[in-house]
Amino acid sequence: MDIPKYNGNIHPDEWINDIQKFRYIWKLDYKEFLKIAISLVDPTIKLPAEISNIEELRNALKDNISFAVFKNTNKRKLQLLKYIPESRGGDTSKFISNFLKLCYNAEINDIEEQKNYLCKSLPMNEYFSNEFYTKMKNVNSLNELIKKFEDIAVEESNLIKNYSIVALKHVTTGKYLSSAENFNYTTGSCTQLVFAGSPVPDSNSLWKIKFVKCNNTYNFRYQQYWNENWKFNDSKLENRQGYLKSNDIINLSIKKSYDDNKVEFLRSHDIQFTIGNDTFQEVVCHNERLGGNDEWCIELIKQNVWTIDTLHD
Repeated sequence: MDIPKYNGNIHPDEWINDIQKFRYIWKLDYKEFLKIAISLVDPTIKLPAEISNIEELRNALKDNISFAVFKNTNKRKLQLLKYIPESRGGDTSKFISNFLKLCYNAEINDIEEQKNYLCKSLPMNEYFSNEFYTKMKNVNSLNELIKKFEDIAVEESNLIKNYSIVALKHVTTGKYLSSAENFNYTTGSCTQLVFAGSPVPDSNSLWKIKFVKCNNTYNFRYQQYWNENWKFNDSKLENRQGYLKSNDIINLSIKKSYDDNKVEFLRSHDIQFTIGNDTFQEVVCHNERLGGNDEWCIELIKQNVWTIDTLHD
């Protein structure tokens, strides 16, 4: 096992901690250990002629211009550090490890300065900006800072984003909103059938969300079934901040442009109907008073995977 040399590309504290392990392994006396430690310093780093202990060596290394360059280099790396969520190919654990290491190397110990660097690393979107400001304003320690950041990362991973694939479970009956190609109503509109189907998500109960602007309106797509006028009722959201998250309980409404823009809500119940030999649980739209049969739990199946070029979206 080779003893690591010091060339100015490691923090002096870390390097001294590393080489002290060898003293205990090899059972060196203090003077011999100090002599070896001094010999391991790169000759381009000039040291005082007389160094009598490890603390003097530590201070000499920190007084050398190489340490100032090392700290400033790590500060610049902090300025360039960018957080990428797992949904976009990132790794939160590696990011936090890198952030902490850079703060250590740059000797950034002030919590407000650490917050500032962490904030600048975030993707440029409303969610991260709002959540970071809300959660971090009363943070007073590095451990708490990282804990709050992890909370934000976990919540972000559960957001229903543009083009997310979701399933919608009817809260009362536990069945999922479904539709299937080649199954049409036999009377009335004769359009593609919509029903509450399996008690577990399947290929017939997957829906793609497409938000329209920022007003909680989304297109509702399933293969050939499509309508652009569906909305969720944000008064049912637990976080009350306009962010739709997996497992939120919502109402779904539709504005019928062909019927004087009448707004109706999506409901299911235990009433069943048959088409041929198949039985389905009914799903209807209504404009009556809302109740438990109008509640749906939206479950995230898959977030849309973005490229690094669209991190600002």
